[in-house]
Amino acid sequence: MTFDFMDQLPKFGVLGLGLIAFVLVVLAVLYVGNLVPDKEKSPIAGAVFLVPTLLMVGIGLVVPAIRTTILSFTDATGEEFVGLANYIWMFTEPEMLKVVGNSVLWVVLTPLLATLVGLVYAVIIDKSRFEALAKTLVFLPMAISFVGAAIIWKFVYDYKQIGDQIGLLNQIMVWLFGENATQHWLALPFWNNLFLIAVMVWIQAGFATVVLSAAIKAVPSEVVEAAKLDGANPWQMFWRVTVPSIRPALILVVVTVSIAALKLFDIVRTMTGGRDGTSVLAYEMFAQSFPAQQTGRGAALAVVLFVLVIPIVIYQVRNMRQRREVR
Repeated sequence: MTFDFMDQLPKFGVLGLGLIAFVLVVLAVLYVGNLVPDKEKSPIAGAVFLVPTLLMVGIGLVVPAIRTTILSFTDATGEEFVGLANYIWMFTEPEMLKVVGNSVLWVVLTPLLATLVGLVYAVIIDKSRFEALAKTLVFLPMAISFVGAAIIWKFVYDYKQIGDQIGLLNQIMVWLFGENATQHWLALPFWNNLFLIAVMVWIQAGFATVVLSAAIKAVPSEVVEAAKLDGANPWQMFWRVTVPSIRPALILVVVTVSIAALKLFDIVRTMTGGRDGTSVLAYEMFAQSFPAQQTGRGAALAVVLFVLVIPIVIYQVRNMRQRREVR
């Protein structure tokens, strides 16, 4: 069974661009030229922005999603239909189960740690003398690409069997415990995943700090004063006033970091290449699709990754709607 849709995709692309241009011209003429009554201008004005967006989403997201779903039921060549074989392989192969477990570990730990670090940091620096400088310093890692951050931390974890240690962590171990205390940190089973997660937390903590700091400053002063008059101590102020007041911001940070952790690729690719039990779903999708030339398996991994992201997105959308209704 051969799927030749992709061979015809360039033709569809040209037709799609032509259709977009035609629609834009027609709508612009109708709206700007006042060829329709005033009461109909508003829907047309909306269509000027909506139609191109829908076409772009269709060409750039819907069509590839359909194509990927079809490929997930095919063999390594993407031509022969194999049913659910790729999905059965994914959830029965021991190595793949480890990959799925690693992804779950990333999604659980990364948002929790990044949010916790960001929240504590935001509370500590709130209204301090050097608040602006402190925020700048913690936000700097966000300006570095994931690959750049991974290279920096790869030097931190670097290990030399012979000669002087150039890795910061191993050099500290030498100073504290001697030469025999050094470790090949990125080759330690299970723990190497935690060392990679630390890199992601380092990057995302700045984002969490900025968002949560803004939320803390938005807490009504009347609520704070009322809590103080009731005799609330700093610990009670934090748990009973600050945290409930910034709950929407906390959810936003957790959801955003969770999605980033679920689709993570760069850090694993740069630091370990998926070796020593550090592979995750996004990296394995790349590894199966290209180096291993297993098109069907790579597509199945992409579909599962997409399905796992959907509940997180739906939760965030529902949360935003509830906030609007409350307002």
